[in-house]
Amino acid sequence: MRSLSLTSDRAGHAWLGLLALSLAALPWYKGAPLIAGPGASALFEALSGRGWFWPLVAAVACLVAVSLTRGWQRSNLALGLVLGAGFLYVWQGFAVGLRGPSAEWVGAVFDRAADGQAGLGWGGFLAGIALIGLLSDVVAARGFCRGERFPAFCITAIVSLLTVFVFFPILRLGLAAFVDTEGKLALATFWGRLSAPDLWGMTCFLGAGRCGVVVNTVVLGVLSATLATALGLALALLVNRTDFRMKRALRAVSILPIITPPFVVGVAIILLFGRTGLVTGFVADLLEVRPSRWIYGLPGILIAQVLAFAPVTFLVLLSTLEAINPTLEEAARTLGARSMTTFRTVTWPLLRPGLAAAFLLAFIESLADFGNPIVLGGGYEVLSVKIFFAVVGARYDLGNAATLAMILLVLTLIAFWLQMRWMGRKSYVTVTGKSDAGLAAPLPPVLKVAVLAVILPWVVFTLAVYIIIASGGFVTDIGRWDLTPTFGHLETAFRFEFVEGGLELYGSAWDSMITTLWVAGLAAPLTTLIGILTAWLVSRQEFAGRRAFEFGTMLSFAIPGTVVGVSYVAAFNVPPVDITGTAAILIICFVFRNMPVGMRAGIAALAQIDKSMEEASQTMGAGGATTLRRVVLPLIRPAVFTALIYSFVTAMTAVSAVIFLVSARHNMATAYIMGRVEAGEYALAIAYSAVLMIVMILCVVVIQFLVGTRKLGRRQELQGRPAAEPAE
Repeated sequence: MRSLSLTSDRAGHAWLGLLALSLAALPWYKGAPLIAGPGASALFEALSGRGWFWPLVAAVACLVAVSLTRGWQRSNLALGLVLGAGFLYVWQGFAVGLRGPSAEWVGAVFDRAADGQAGLGWGGFLAGIALIGLLSDVVAARGFCRGERFPAFCITAIVSLLTVFVFFPILRLGLAAFVDTEGKLALATFWGRLSAPDLWGMTCFLGAGRCGVVVNTVVLGVLSATLATALGLALALLVNRTDFRMKRALRAVSILPIITPPFVVGVAIILLFGRTGLVTGFVADLLEVRPSRWIYGLPGILIAQVLAFAPVTFLVLLSTLEAINPTLEEAARTLGARSMTTFRTVTWPLLRPGLAAAFLLAFIESLADFGNPIVLGGGYEVLSVKIFFAVVGARYDLGNAATLAMILLVLTLIAFWLQMRWMGRKSYVTVTGKSDAGLAAPLPPVLKVAVLAVILPWVVFTLAVYIIIASGGFVTDIGRWDLTPTFGHLETAFRFEFVEGGLELYGSAWDSMITTLWVAGLAAPLTTLIGILTAWLVSRQEFAGRRAFEFGTMLSFAIPGTVVGVSYVAAFNVPPVDITGTAAILIICFVFRNMPVGMRAGIAALAQIDKSMEEASQTMGAGGATTLRRVVLPLIRPAVFTALIYSFVTAMTAVSAVIFLVSARHNMATAYIMGRVEAGEYALAIAYSAVLMIVMILCVVVIQFLVGTRKLGRRQELQGRPAAEPAE
């Protein structure tokens, strides 16, 4: 106990030392040299007459004095000082930096606030990190998370990050829903926006007009999520529970839609099924009918979304199937159950966590999708596109965009609640640490035929789309069906030459490609780390507000990318965190937009792993971090792979938020492709997309090699071998 207390004291003193260093020796504002001089650090700012720093310096000095006493973390005074210092830090950074009404009096007394404050520097950011560490150390000492410091720090850090990079930007944007165009509070205006007839109309169900935007969005989301989940389940069953000989090829085909920019998929679908499309023209000539524009609207968007979201549901459900203990299915067959009965009574109930996670992810993705509706929507309006045009259209209406964003939050909350009700309080544990060396039950013959009947047409359709994408960039004009071969578009984008000084890049797309690879390569591991860590905290830790914490992590995923982009510009274009136009804002946006995918996949995987293995590790003296690294992570490698792949390729192909956050110095591939599509240069856009897909495929192979596969000690015989039916 004494050594534990000593370790805790050392950790607390380390956080205090970092806090003192950030106040006394590091530059508090941007632009100051790293080695601080007079006027650069918070202490020197206070000594130079900037009096608003003195309360923060005094609070830290008192905290240092309290830390010299025995058992200081458990004292109410220490907790009060940490909270007080945190409040002063936030006030000093945000109130003075934004020069809001609460800081007007400061500008009259202190010249820096009157002249305008610069953004936080290294000292300011490290002070925030140190305060988070101190707060987690103090609350853990007082019994939070059963006194375990590692989960306490993780929860405190994640909540702080969510507050700054999710809640604060959305709050800044959400406040606009309650003000009019002149910036004054107007509740009547808000109610008028919320109750607009074009949002809630349901006349389309009566055959007398169009439905409202909200109804359209819900209908599209439910249909897209249902079909994508069903298709993902069929793919997972075919790969994991049959003797299908082309599993590797099927995996590769299933990954293709997730690594494709949405604009290009929409263009390919139009080239196939548009009024002058290849398939449309063939069918019209065959049946002697007039070509129609049926692809524009709900059918086209639904096809594109199911094509795009099925790989995500496939990866989630495949990891769920791989985690099911095969001895349970063997026991059912030993007791006389037929293969269909085994699937219905054993396998299907254990798939519930994966099905719920896959449906929820696909539904939220459909709500937030922007690329497919704007290309294929026609007259079918959805919320994400309406928000986009409210922000960037001729009539700039930020208040209306904020109101629509709040409606999306409510829809997400309802979906989250329905998922919890469907899951119930049942246990889905199958991996217990005991032997599970049995063979997974093969798919019943009837289901195998049904799965093949669904998958084979989907494979044919997917290949047709990607033949268009693969060939469209290497012909003169795919839009006019001028199929003269050419490499001119590829040369325009990626021209290079070898000179004496080395390799010279001349193509117009190189800058955006290099920036995209750097941003995605940094964002993917950070996204996976935070997502899996959050899943572990939600599934394995008991603490106050756990459900609210879980929902908070889904908030950024529920907001359309257009709203996220605008809110980030509004929140981080001014001090104290002024990072607009930098690569950092792109990385942060991708991390907190994609984190819920890793979290939901991790929760689905952890729901099938018995806690006893982690408890055994902790009984042997391992801490929370060691148990997570050596016991939990090896068992949820499929979920880690899902999070890495999804976060990486989404960062490479995202467009809705990127168009607001890119700059001339940090341009992204999707923004470049969107510019080419708007300019009518479809062949150049397709050529760039083909190269981008090849690069992502190579990166996916590297990630698969680095992550590896989970080994559970099961036999490796062919799982799809038919099992003998029991005698009647």
